Amino acid sequence: MTETLIRMEGVSKQFTKGVLAVQDMSLSINRGDFVSLLGPSGCGKSTALKMIAGLLPVTAGKIAVAQPTTKSEQDLGFVFQEPTLMPWASVFDNVWLPLRLAGNDRKAAGDRIRAALTEVGLSRFETSYPRELSGGMKMRVSIARALVTRPRILLMDEPFAALDEMTRMKLNNDVLRLAAEHALTVVFVTHSVFESVYLSNRVVVMAARPGRVAADVTIDEPWPRDESFRTSEKYVQECNKVSAILKSTLNMDDIDH
Repeated sequence: MTETLIRMEGVSKQFTKGVLAVQDMSLSINRGDFVSLLGPSGCGKSTALKMIAGLLPVTAGKIAVAQPTTKSEQDLGFVFQEPTLMPWASVFDNVWLPLRLAGNDRKAAGDRIRAALTEVGLSRFETSYPRELSGGMKMRVSIARALVTRPRILLMDEPFAALDEMTRMKLNNDVLRLAAEHALTVVFVTHSVFESVYLSNRVVVMAARPGRVAADVTIDEPWPRDESFRTSEKYVQECNKVSAILKSTLNMDDIDH
């Protein structure tokens, strides 16, 4: 049977100044899903993700995250829009941070840290500092830091939005590989139709003002994907379908507001 790991039931978020960012949002995410939350800036995507992570309290409704079945499983890893690295710390120590906060000794955690850096292609940079890295490399460090805790669920908040197209495509492929290798359940926030269709087996299109689920689109193609999918007719068809849904949602908002 399919196991639901994340369930949002009638979730709303209103900030102190009265802004209703998310209203009556319901969504179920199953083990192994790669779900993209797609929509324009200001539609509540990041707010929804932060509520799932427990970084923001809900105003109404309920979010349930299934408890791990074994002690070795961690709940959540989070990758922010910016790498949020400590500039005074080496790459190694930046990746060590969540383990350090959990009480893990630096030396004892060494093998896990080096394994995480190897997975993101940074094994030769453990003694480097953030100022010495490119934007893409900094984001790889951030991903390694999220993975070093061995989470079941990886939450990613527009992590590649500021990167050039070639770097973004490479990191898309890396995330697909890591998600498959670690059997991760991923919730990925993006405003790119092309990125959402390439990465996901489900694209959740969000309507703005206030944020809510407008459509839940299944991308019924083999997963994980590779570069051949980007040039396929099916990819173009799926992008067109999702684009049309997104456009209709934007037009609906214009009429309503």
